[in-house]
Amino acid sequence: MVVYRFLATPRWLGYAALTVAAATVMVLLGLWQLDRYHQRAEINARIDAGTSATPVPLTSVVDAPTGAAGTVGPLPAEHTEWTRVTVTGRYDPAHEILVRGRTVEGAVGFEVLTPLVLSDGTAVLVDRGWVRPASSGALTAPDVPPAPTGSVTVAGRLRPPESRGGRPQEVNGHAEIRRITPSAIATAVPYALFDAYVSSDEPAAGLTAVPAEKQNALQNAGYVLQWWLFAAMTLYGYVYLARREARGPAPANLLDEEPDDPEPAPAHTTASRTAGTHPD
Repeated sequence: MVVYRFLATPRWLGYAALTVAAATVMVLLGLWQLDRYHQRAEINARIDAGTSATPVPLTSVVDAPTGAAGTVGPLPAEHTEWTRVTVTGRYDPAHEILVRGRTVEGAVGFEVLTPLVLSDGTAVLVDRGWVRPASSGALTAPDVPPAPTGSVTVAGRLRPPESRGGRPQEVNGHAEIRRITPSAIATAVPYALFDAYVSSDEPAAGLTAVPAEKQNALQNAGYVLQWWLFAAMTLYGYVYLARREARGPAPANLLDEEPDDPEPAPAHTTASRTAGTHPD
């Protein structure tokens, strides 16, 4: 239409390009949040499925290490996280490690990480559970129930390595770490480690099972709707401004332009004037 020829002017072409670019970015951000939603929903589904699933052998989910002591095996596949597994071996309490700064039910304490040595000489780290810090403070080793002796079978959830972990540090006679990273811990133990750890389902008396924390997938779903709504509002804003421009300036109020009507002369004045001009 002729009234919309202004859309081809440089100014309005610039508006259009900016609008399309902004809406495109918002749509892409929404798609990214949608992908995050599906990822988190999948993790939550695995957590729910693992609650009642029958444990499977550890080596059927992740490959055992084949290197020398101080090395780790292959990284488990992402979709295997939270799988319930079972593994048999002997605990090595001499290389037990406390993971500091761990929160369970609002309280900060330690997770107890004990290597479980398998019959082939390799080992997997087992998170035996959470324990409160000692009453004398976090620098004192808490009262940790001893690991069972002899051959034991452990059932628990498979967890991938945590990032940015370091080598265990000696703190007042006990080893501590902040993050569970088998590749860093392997340099401090006399065997090869699985590049994952097992969070025990049945901790010993005095230890609390570390709960599986679900992902907040609904938050990502909300972000999807938010970004796509912003994109729609951006496009609508451009259309609204274009239509207003096409209509032109609003017409002035006609009542304001018309002059005020003269006040009628009083009836007696008109009559007197008429009488004054009547011939004798």
